[in-house]
Amino acid sequence: MRVCLFEDRTVAQLEPLTFTRPVFDLLCGMTRLRDKQARHFGSAAVGAFVRPHLVDFYRAQHPGMPVNDPAWLQGGGPLVLVNGRWLPPAGPFAGPVEPGVGLVEDEVAYAVVEPGRVGDLDDLLADLARDLPVRQAGGRLARHLWDLMHWNPDQIVADWEQTPGRPGAADAARVAVVGPADRLVVDPTARLDPMVVADTTNGPVVIDRDAVVGAFTRLEGPCYVGPKTQVHGAKVRAGTTLGPQCRIGGEVECSVVLGHTNKYHDGFLGHAYVGEWVNLGAGTSNSDLRNDYGEVSVVVDGLSIRTGQAKVGCFIGDHVKAGLSVLLNTGSNIGTFCNLLPSGGFLPKYIPSFASWWNGELVDRAYPALLFQTAEEVMRRRGVALTEAHTALYLAVYEQTAVERRRAVREAEMRQLATLTRRRSA
Repeated sequence: MRVCLFEDRTVAQLEPLTFTRPVFDLLCGMTRLRDKQARHFGSAAVGAFVRPHLVDFYRAQHPGMPVNDPAWLQGGGPLVLVNGRWLPPAGPFAGPVEPGVGLVEDEVAYAVVEPGRVGDLDDLLADLARDLPVRQAGGRLARHLWDLMHWNPDQIVADWEQTPGRPGAADAARVAVVGPADRLVVDPTARLDPMVVADTTNGPVVIDRDAVVGAFTRLEGPCYVGPKTQVHGAKVRAGTTLGPQCRIGGEVECSVVLGHTNKYHDGFLGHAYVGEWVNLGAGTSNSDLRNDYGEVSVVVDGLSIRTGQAKVGCFIGDHVKAGLSVLLNTGSNIGTFCNLLPSGGFLPKYIPSFASWWNGELVDRAYPALLFQTAEEVMRRRGVALTEAHTALYLAVYEQTAVERRRAVREAEMRQLATLTRRRSA
């Protein structure tokens, strides 16, 4: 069985993280969505169909994977089209390997199709549920980033339960364990200092290969510390996933932090989803609860969307830099390549990609080449090269977001002008 992971039009609702990666490369629990999807179908033959601006980048990152390859899609053997937003249920696929559609509510989660029928995926998906037998797929379809954040605690547990041959109690002697010792998993290559506490009362604590956990760190399960990540005297609360090669300090609660992000210093990060190559300066914190305990709204793709949740922190795209003591409001959405400086109060809840909050004003960052030079240096320090594919992808995102950025800057200028007018007339 061959599996083709695809993106539908709804991926725009998961910005800013989906600007720079396919939706199925987002983390939830201990692994990416695409790892769970491939595991669910038990397939080693996995291809992808992604948005045009991601094609060259994703081919460069995954040279052995068919990406937007019509010949592979039309090849022989059963083909399963899998919606990249799908978080499949636990366990292997139990449905029939014959043409049919799996739905979550009224949306397509997957479809088993004859290879010869595959053409334009957008047109095909519109017809599948009408033409093929329909069954319930189980699992969940992510519509927004706060879905993945909200599901993360349970998914860490589910991933831990599906990890074959996981070590447990034998590792308990390396840390002070509160709760069942068999819920602690420590890779043999990880380094743990004395005076580390792992609280497994409410779920597993998993520390992956080559991770470093410093003294006076408290890890509350369910949580996951990814490969080569360093945790320095931090309080890592339940529901947190830390991706590879991060540096984490301060307090982190129920958040997903992708790879190579630096939050080394004190400060609070709660109910958040943070991209790659982000740097959060000392004292930077976000709010994740309104003072009136009301429902949080988030601006996504230019529209204010009600989350249906009271606990929602911030969503931060790749290569964002936040200075000392930046304060992010509840439900903040910060695009890619933003530069944030403190202004004595909360920053705007929405900052579009390639914009800066500078001296209390929203500013268009008009020279992306300078930003890419900084990105190259940041990546070099972690042993990763900024390739031509990276640069082309980032330029494409810069161009795609130009209209929205100009609109947001213009509206911010109009609000400032209105404020000044009121003050002068008072």
